[in-house]
Amino acid sequence: MGDRAAARRARGLRPASAARAFYSETLGFDVTAEADGALFYSAGGYHHHLATNTWQSAGAGARSGAIGLERVTVVLPTRDDVEEVAERLDAAGAAYERSDDALEVADPWGNGVRIVVG
Repeated sequence: MGDRAAARRARGLRPASAARAFYSETLGFDVTAEADGALFYSAGGYHHHLATNTWQSAGAGARSGAIGLERVTVVLPTRDDVEEVAERLDAAGAAYERSDDALEVADPWGNGVRIVVG
């Protein structure tokens, strides 16, 4: 992902391996640090744009939508970068929606991720 990625949030997620698979392997963020059940992800070498963790999430299921962020937007520099994410989503078998200017996907916990060119 380019250095214009605009996603920064922390969510209680479980298990960490599913978070890594989605945010790093599928979306393409680099893991910059890992400690005590938390993963920190970056694009373009920044210390982190996004973090996931397992803190206080024992037994947590899919996001209810009642509190917290409903969706995060990731801004990529080029349409080719967005196409690379679409290819990784296809390879992972992830369901997503495509429009002329964006990809919309939900992480394994139902948190929305919108990917656009900026």
